[in-house]
Amino acid sequence: MKKIALALVSLSLLGLSAFAQTGKKTRPRIVDTTQASKAPPELKDDTSAENKTRQPPILTNGSSTKAPSVYVPPPPPLVVNDEDDVIKIETNFVTLPVSVLDRNGRFVAGVQQREFQIFENGVEQKVEVFASVESPFTVVLLLDVSPSTQYKIDEIQTAAISFVNQLRPNDKVMVVSFDERYHVLTTPTNDRYRLENAIRQARFGSGTSLYDAVSNTISTQLQNVTGRKAVVLFTDGVDTTSRFSNYDSTLRLVEEVDALFYPIRYDTYNGYVGGGRNPRRTPRRPPRTGNILVDILGGIISNGNVQVGGATGAGTSAEEYRKGKAYLTELASFSGGRIFEADTILNLDTAFRSIAEELRRQYSIGYYPIESGEPGERKQIKVRVMRPDLVVRTKRSYIVGNKGT
Repeated sequence: MKKIALALVSLSLLGLSAFAQTGKKTRPRIVDTTQASKAPPELKDDTSAENKTRQPPILTNGSSTKAPSVYVPPPPPLVVNDEDDVIKIETNFVTLPVSVLDRNGRFVAGVQQREFQIFENGVEQKVEVFASVESPFTVVLLLDVSPSTQYKIDEIQTAAISFVNQLRPNDKVMVVSFDERYHVLTTPTNDRYRLENAIRQARFGSGTSLYDAVSNTISTQLQNVTGRKAVVLFTDGVDTTSRFSNYDSTLRLVEEVDALFYPIRYDTYNGYVGGGRNPRRTPRRPPRTGNILVDILGGIISNGNVQVGGATGAGTSAEEYRKGKAYLTELASFSGGRIFEADTILNLDTAFRSIAEELRRQYSIGYYPIESGEPGERKQIKVRVMRPDLVVRTKRSYIVGNKGT
């Protein structure tokens, strides 16, 4: 009996032990977080603004070894005006279009950067930027249709059309005529049919506002043109009716604009004035009445073609023609272009081909002036090529602009 009772007690104890083990599975397991364990990969992203701007998030595996990364150096500091956050550029940079020609007026290719010398106010500068490029251009054909050119109008129109014939498909031309007023005959286009029609439509008017026409072309037409640009001006150079511009003011504008001027000068003195040598081509003047006041009024009505006491009307004296020639010469020189005497050119096609080639193929050079200068100051420029028998054409001066603009 004792053995049976002992067996029953043992079985009871085993049952209680099994029940206790089953109860343990229903209790939550407590994990000791202080013990070491291998952490999963973690994406580190420092949310501070400073670190975000320096590098992107880095994927790590909890070890001391960092993932590969690329360091991008920050940009150089900019000078900023705290008041309006406008970036100010403290250093001027000057770029120049330069044509290099032989003695026959043909473009010379292959000139290297080391062969150029730039002088500003007599001080040599370092050439920082250099390129030889061929690109399309836009030209304004500016036609003088004032009374003094009426005997040359057929020649002027034929010459203008001849220039249009030198165009390549991407070159553009706009046609403008002027007398006392300014007439835009066509906007920039490469449509030769439109251009020829516009040239043929040029009509005579009264007066000659040459200075106003040059100023208007620079201020209103060229401002809207990008890329290479030039003005081919057909005129005798004599101004009689400009009201808003003058000789000096237009030359100053030419210094400030990035455009070349190519005056084609027609000597109309003999044909228009006669000069005592060709009276048959002199415009008819109103008859003298003997009353000075009446004669003066008649001269005003007839566009100044009146003689009082032996004097000539406005724009008819030899001195005015000399001044006109000097003006056109300076217009070309200040801009870096060339002047052509139409009456001495045997083949205008050759001249226009030379102009087109000169515009299309140029060298572009740039430098930082050693002395920046003050706003409004005029700086003289001289460019040389260290080769014999070559002609360099570029602007001979520029006006220092306002800093930061």
